[in-house]
Amino acid sequence: MEMDLKMKGKYKVNKISQNIWEIPQTEKDGMKAPARIYASDALFANMEENVLDQLTNVACLPGLVNYAMAMPDAHSGYGSPVGAVAAFDPEEGVISPGVIGFDINCGMRLITTNLSYKEVKPKIKEVVNNLFEEVPAGVGVKGSVHLQRKQMVDVMHSGAKWCVENGYAWKKDIEHIEEKGFLAGADSKFVSEKAIGRGMNQLGTLGSGNHYLEVQVIHAENIYDKEIAKAFGVENEEQVMVMVHCGSRGTGHQIATDYLSAFEPVMRKQGLKVKDKELACALFNSDEGREYYAAMACAANNAFANRQVITHNIRKVFEKVFKKTSEEMEMNLIYDVAHNIAKVEKHIVNGKSKKLVVHRKGSTRGFGPGHEELAPEYRKTGQPIIVGGSMETGSYVCVGTQKAMLETFGSTMHGSGRTMSRTKAKQLVNGEDLQREMEKRGIFVKSASYAGLAEEAGLAYKDISEVIKTMDEIGISKKVFSLKPVGNVKG
Repeated sequence: MEMDLKMKGKYKVNKISQNIWEIPQTEKDGMKAPARIYASDALFANMEENVLDQLTNVACLPGLVNYAMAMPDAHSGYGSPVGAVAAFDPEEGVISPGVIGFDINCGMRLITTNLSYKEVKPKIKEVVNNLFEEVPAGVGVKGSVHLQRKQMVDVMHSGAKWCVENGYAWKKDIEHIEEKGFLAGADSKFVSEKAIGRGMNQLGTLGSGNHYLEVQVIHAENIYDKEIAKAFGVENEEQVMVMVHCGSRGTGHQIATDYLSAFEPVMRKQGLKVKDKELACALFNSDEGREYYAAMACAANNAFANRQVITHNIRKVFEKVFKKTSEEMEMNLIYDVAHNIAKVEKHIVNGKSKKLVVHRKGSTRGFGPGHEELAPEYRKTGQPIIVGGSMETGSYVCVGTQKAMLETFGSTMHGSGRTMSRTKAKQLVNGEDLQREMEKRGIFVKSASYAGLAEEAGLAYKDISEVIKTMDEIGISKKVFSLKPVGNVKG
C-alpha cells in the first residue's frame, strides 16, 4: 500500500514502507518494472538524482523481473548505479556489463586471528609495512606469482581451486568462499589475449582506487548478536581480524571494455535498445550473451584466486612478525563474497522456483538460513556478509535472512557508498595530512600514493552505520558485529 508520495527532482517517488521507496513503472517510458530504492529518510534525501536516472534506465532493460533495485549505499556509476541489483529471465532477458561493473568480482574477505589488540598494537607498523611489501598496491603493480599463459588460463577456469592445488590455500578455505571460489561456465576462448596478458603478473595484488587490506579490531560493545558472532569465529574481546577488498584487476577491466564495445553491433542485430549506451547488453540466451558470461566467469575466478593468494601472503606476514604458524594463530577465512557479478541462481518468483540471471553491482549476496549453497556451519545462521566502510570509520559483518531471499533475490549493500567524486575528495583533503591525523587516532596507514589516500578519506563516504541500520531495520540483512581499523594498506 502506498503510504507517502514525494518528489525527488523530476521523479514522483512513493514511500511504500519504512526505508523502502518506489518509482512506479509509469514514471519513465519503457520501464519493464518499478524501480525500488532501499534507504532511510536521511540517505534518500541525500541520494543523487542521477542514481534514479540510472536505476530507471536499468528498469527498461528487457526481461527484468520484479524490480530494478538500489541498495542504501547506492551512488552513480557507469550505466547503472553502484549499489544495484537486477534479475533477468534467462530466456527473454539480457546480460549487461554495465550492471555488473568493470572490476568483475570485486569483493570482500575476512580472516580471523586469535591475537588480541594488546599483542598486535606494539607491532602494528611492522605488520603494515610487511603487508605493504608482500601485497603490492597501486596502479599496474605486479604480484609475487608470475604466471605463464597456460597457468593464467587454469586460474580463469578453476579460481580458488587452483590455489589449493598450488599451495596458496587451506582446503577448508574453499567452503567459505561464495560459489566455493569457482564460477562454473568459464571459457578462456572468449577472453581476449590482451585481457589474459594483463592478469598474468597481477595475482596477489590489491590494485588501486578503493581497494585495501585492513587490520581490524572487535570491541565487545560492537557485537550485536553473540551467538552468530561466535559461529563466525568471534571469541574474544579486542580480537584482531584482517579484511581484504579487491577484484580481478586488469583482466576484469579489459573483459568489460571488450564486451561493451562488442555489444553495440550485437544490440542492433538483436533489436535491443537501451536508454544509455553504457548499458550495452545482449540477450542472455544468445551466442553473444553466453560468450560474455563465459568471459565474465573467467574474470570472476581470477578474482577469487587473487584474494586467495593475498590471504596466503597475509598469513606469511603474520607468521614472520609473530613467530607462530598461521594455524596456531587460527587465521581462518570467515567468508569471501563478490559484489560485481552476474550469476544464474534459483529464486522464488510468484510462488514458483525459477532460474534468474542475477546482476549485483556494488551489492552483496546475502543468502538466508537453510540455503543449500552455504557451508554446513552457516546453514543455521545464514550467509556472512562483509560490508566495508571507509578506512577511517570501520566495517561491519552482517548475516543473510529469509526476507532477503523473498524480496531482494538474496542481496544487500556492499559498503558505505561514495558521497563525492575522487576529484572532489582530492580537492578537499591532503593525503599526507590525513595519514598523520589517522596515525594520531591509532590507525597506521600506508598507501601507494598520497593522492590515492585523499580519494578515500572518510568524508567522501556515507555513514556506514546508517547504511547498515537501513537494511537491519527492515530485516533484509542483520548486523552481527562491527570492526574498527588499526592498520591499513591502501591501493
